Amino acid sequence: MKFADKLVGKGLDSWVIIQLILYNLAWMVVLVVPMAVLVATIMAFGAMSQNNEIAILKASGISLYKMILPPLFTSVIVALLLIYFNNKIYPDANHAARLLMEDITRKKPTLSLVPGVFSQEIPNYSILVRKIDESTNELKDITIYDYSYQPKINIVTAEQGKIYLARNNKKLMMDLHNGEIHETDNNDELLYRKLRFTRHKIALPAEQFTFEQSTLGGPRGDRELGAPEMIKIVDSLKIIENEYRFNFNQQVDRILISPDLKQTQISENNLFPKFIYTQVKQRISRDQYSINSNIQRLKYIKNDINRFWVEIHKKYSLPFACIVFILIGAPLGTMTRKAGFGIAAGISLVFFLIYWAFLIGGEKLADRGLLSPFLGMWSANIVLGILGILLLIKSAREKITLNFDFILKYIPKSWKSPEETDENS
Repeated sequence: MKFADKLVGKGLDSWVIIQLILYNLAWMVVLVVPMAVLVATIMAFGAMSQNNEIAILKASGISLYKMILPPLFTSVIVALLLIYFNNKIYPDANHAARLLMEDITRKKPTLSLVPGVFSQEIPNYSILVRKIDESTNELKDITIYDYSYQPKINIVTAEQGKIYLARNNKKLMMDLHNGEIHETDNNDELLYRKLRFTRHKIALPAEQFTFEQSTLGGPRGDRELGAPEMIKIVDSLKIIENEYRFNFNQQVDRILISPDLKQTQISENNLFPKFIYTQVKQRISRDQYSINSNIQRLKYIKNDINRFWVEIHKKYSLPFACIVFILIGAPLGTMTRKAGFGIAAGISLVFFLIYWAFLIGGEKLADRGLLSPFLGMWSANIVLGILGILLLIKSAREKITLNFDFILKYIPKSWKSPEETDENS
């Protein structure tokens, strides 16, 4: 639905639409997996608590800390798999999605001819059709202005004709009948040619009306690269940043310690500090453009470094959320006792919105240099991780029951389990 306006009316093959959807599922997987871990954990421990299995295990000497070890170990495996996905599959999918979207954007809809209106959809051609027979798709009273061979201009007129794509879809063919070709040359006003024809074909460029899918390759953005590749780019950017900084410091030193000032003769009529200040001010004014240029370069390089570091940390912080959500989901499931899919989805959505707000806010602040990329991307894990540990300790030491029945009335019935539906009714 996000790209619907760019897809409608272009005659794209269904496989192209499917490819676009599949490629864009990659970034959804990155977000869905941690949330699915949270939902599953709350549901599992909630069901165990509701069936008194948690109480039986505790009575057998198995604490909540031991119960959480198997899902915690599994979450580590899921996190490692998600890290592999983020560094290998996700970048390629993003790159393929971008190229495919660019190819789709370049493709124009089929040439539309309106009777009595010039069409300029084909570069270097203006086509006027005065009548169109809708039953046979025949064109009548046709005028074509051809500017493709400058400085010559060809004007083609025909009584009737048809238009269709060539077999290779590279050319748009116009089959004209009973017409004339008028040729003029802007460099030679005396030159004029007139040709009459009973049948004449014109091959017009049609690349913009056909869809050609590009092969993978070319430059990639930060979301189209894995962490190892981005770390190499960051190292290169730091070398460039150090060079810019060195050149900037040298330039400032040349301004502050000017050779002209060293050769200045101090006289009784000139105040030395005032004279030095004037000279420095004039030198800074002369080099102001160069200094500002170097400062802008340093800012640009620094922003690029921050942007890459944000993406690097994101590839690891999101998988680590699987572990954090186990720490939150297990005690919450134990406390709620009635953790069907409806309750689990509702609670998970609240925590995931908090996590997402931290993630988006941290990314924006880190991109602008107001926060370090590490804190920007890991603050959500740190805050929710501490909260999860506190909940785990609280749940393991004493029995606490949380009632989320008020959420049920806001949850669709299709999300609720039969037990939840019966109890709510």
